[in-house]
Amino acid sequence: MPLSSSQSPSPTRIDRRNLAIVAHVDHGKTTLVDAMLWQSGIFGEHEDVRERVLDSIDLERERGITILSKNTAIRYRDVLINIVDTPGHVDFGGEVERVLSMVDGVLLLVDAAEGPLPQTRFVLDKALRAGLIPIVVVNKIDRKDARPRKVLDEIYDLFIDLGADEHQLEFPVFYSDARKGLLRREPDGEEDSLEPLFEEILRTVPPPAGDPEGPLQLQITTLDSDDYIGRLAVGRIQNGVLRPGMEVAVGREVERLRFGTVAAVFGFEGLRRVELPEARPGDIVALAGLEEVGIGDTVVDPETPRPLPPLRVEEPTLSMMFYVNDSPVAGREGRFVTSRKLKERLERESFHNVAIGVEDGPTPDSFEVSGRGELQMAILIETMRREGYEMGVGKPEVITRDEEGVTREPMEILVVDCPEEHVGAVTRLVGERKGRMIDLAHQGSGRVRIRYRIPSRGLIGFRTDFLTETRGAGLMSQLFDGWEPWHGEIESRTTGSLVADRAGRATAYAIENLQPRGTLFVAPGDEVYQGMIVGEHSRNTDLDVNICRERKVSNVRAASGEELTRLAPPRRLSLEQALEFLKKDELVEITPAAYRPRKRILPANRR
Repeated sequence: MPLSSSQSPSPTRIDRRNLAIVAHVDHGKTTLVDAMLWQSGIFGEHEDVRERVLDSIDLERERGITILSKNTAIRYRDVLINIVDTPGHVDFGGEVERVLSMVDGVLLLVDAAEGPLPQTRFVLDKALRAGLIPIVVVNKIDRKDARPRKVLDEIYDLFIDLGADEHQLEFPVFYSDARKGLLRREPDGEEDSLEPLFEEILRTVPPPAGDPEGPLQLQITTLDSDDYIGRLAVGRIQNGVLRPGMEVAVGREVERLRFGTVAAVFGFEGLRRVELPEARPGDIVALAGLEEVGIGDTVVDPETPRPLPPLRVEEPTLSMMFYVNDSPVAGREGRFVTSRKLKERLERESFHNVAIGVEDGPTPDSFEVSGRGELQMAILIETMRREGYEMGVGKPEVITRDEEGVTREPMEILVVDCPEEHVGAVTRLVGERKGRMIDLAHQGSGRVRIRYRIPSRGLIGFRTDFLTETRGAGLMSQLFDGWEPWHGEIESRTTGSLVADRAGRATAYAIENLQPRGTLFVAPGDEVYQGMIVGEHSRNTDLDVNICRERKVSNVRAASGEELTRLAPPRRLSLEQALEFLKKDELVEITPAAYRPRKRILPANRR
């Protein structure tokens, strides 16, 4: 959702602080930003503002996670505090890596019950390596299972383990209930507003450095758009001064600079963009008028161009094949169905998101897309589906590398939090996928936390089995942890597929007779085609079935003719479940109306 623009008479030489809020997923970052915006007076007393106001994308609100970094700003004691809300899920770590270059301090949020988790380690490691000053907030102290003192000890252990220096180890600590906008200095201390946190930000986070007299340097970390203004490039000014109408150069190398004119310069205040007559070092701004600009490019002075080092993010560990949809029902539900449209959209995504890579596939109508994980791919697919694209996507595969003749694969640290009675089942699941236990700790209240080291490919399709074994009571998270020699074959799904052998509509009569064969994905009346997967076979082989079969009509009454047909409800696969279900010879057909698992080769006699 583009932020609104407005004119502002605000002075440009105001004192400022630049701060990023980082945490593991669902530890309360966006909720805390809500409270900071409210208590800073950004919103009017009777203004109607929804919760998690910075989660502006529909998918963010539906899933309860932050996907894209957002910029906002508040004023406190005549100081402008620029705040960057970052994603918490490991699959969107590329967003975190590139925006940390815009700030001078981080607000590390940790759940008072769960403590530091894999993404906590990831974001803190990046922040400490960048030399950023930390402030720690232990959130959700209202939870019944909160253990703030033990969590603080775990945070200190994490800082030491990551090699924090003495200055970084002297971080201030607060305890909060972000939903209510309350803060404590001690776990059992008196509750206060967020004012002590604002004061600590002004005291702890250093004001931005930079030379306003030096040549212009502004590195682009985010791209945005506005229906009226067009493309916007967001970044922080490191040196120099920027004004509307200035002639600038853009690029990563002096020999390949592109030239343009800045049409407008916007700062951030609350949920608005405010137009600025001038921006100076330390300002986080959005530039309009530069169409040919990409993430990692530096906006420089054409007379003395000094591009900054390009942004670097960790390599992708997973890839998927995207295909033009060639099913019999292709083109009925989507607006964009050709290979040209599909390629343009994927290249546009890689242009905006440096953690995504796109390469041509083995055929003209296929493309290999690489990224950080299954969730990142699922979000991309779901976004494209809602935009009107049709496509087929293959099974996720890990990316390997060859080093001195040895094939190496990516590894993950898997952290599992589950009831004690499920430890054996979870360990068996992980062991089958070549994982090994690192440590186990009892959390109290009958729950344990276990850390495993497991190949990344072992986690493909793991979540569904894990939730089944723990009856939905387990929590899991993972973090990339380097490369190791190939661990051998990992057994994938042990069941086969029920495959439609003809086109038509599924009937209750056929489904009733097929129910003993496995679990069905379709209901009576659903349209099917030859090669479409209509269920999961109970055995380890595929079975071609006639799911369109109808009861024979005759004038002879059968003894069972008056019995009601009893059908189990179909198992409707979500996008993530459909991707996890796939075998190598299968695809998921993606359209704006449905996900349909299918065989890569549709005719049975050609498989």
